[in-house]
Amino acid sequence: MMLVATLFVTGIVLLAIEVIVPGGIIGIIGAVLMSIGVVVAFQEFGPTGGTIATILALCLGAVALYLEFSVFPKTRLARRFSLSDTSGSRTQPELADREGILQREAVAVTTLAPTGYVELNGRRYEAFCQSGFVTAGTRLKIVDMDAFRLVVTQIKESS
Repeated sequence: MMLVATLFVTGIVLLAIEVIVPGGIIGIIGAVLMSIGVVVAFQEFGPTGGTIATILALCLGAVALYLEFSVFPKTRLARRFSLSDTSGSRTQPELADREGILQREAVAVTTLAPTGYVELNGRRYEAFCQSGFVTAGTRLKIVDMDAFRLVVTQIKESS
């Protein structure tokens, strides 16, 4: 009986630690220990004792999960371990001011086939060329922009 209780308590403690130290390994070890406790209960106490141990393990696991995900996050300890600050930074800089950039002229820095880089006011932008393949150095007109790139078209040279 003591071995079954020890396995259950150790399993529950490891499941509780899993919330504070994420990664999955500790929680898996806790679940395995509780499963071993159920198997030992079946071996020592027969089907009745094993069934009671299984129900007890499921109930203890459910209570532990409820406490970990419903009660624990509201405690002072959880607030100390949890991240609450945000950085306010962005993964990419602002592309450009839409009104200030549309219908402006840019120069292809790389070959656009149909995507590549253009330069406008000394700054490089990723661009998509509606005209298809364009070589570096070609003059382009900015006709639109989406979240990540400029949409350009080749300027037709008038003779």
